[in-house]
Amino acid sequence: MSVIEVSRPHQLDRAHAIQAADDLARSLSDQFHVHYTWDGQILRFRRTGVKGQLEVNPDTIHIRMELGLLLRPFKDRIENEIHRHLDHLTAT
Repeated sequence: MSVIEVSRPHQLDRAHAIQAADDLARSLSDQFHVHYTWDGQILRFRRTGVKGQLEVNPDTIHIRMELGLLLRPFKDRIENEIHRHLDHLTAT
């Protein structure tokens, strides 16, 4: 199993941090067909071959994603997409 783990500091208020996390999840869902649900302040997502969570904290957004065998070749692309979205969403 291959793991992507990204933590990003932010200066967003809670509502905007949740919105940023939701925007990222929606983008990943559109591009990689990931299904997601909110469980309190943790956004859980999964699809065949991938599962993970995105946690919104007061000063960080933390993502942990586990990729199965078939999605390992896409690890760099997925991780780059996560960084790109977080760069955009957390820019001040």
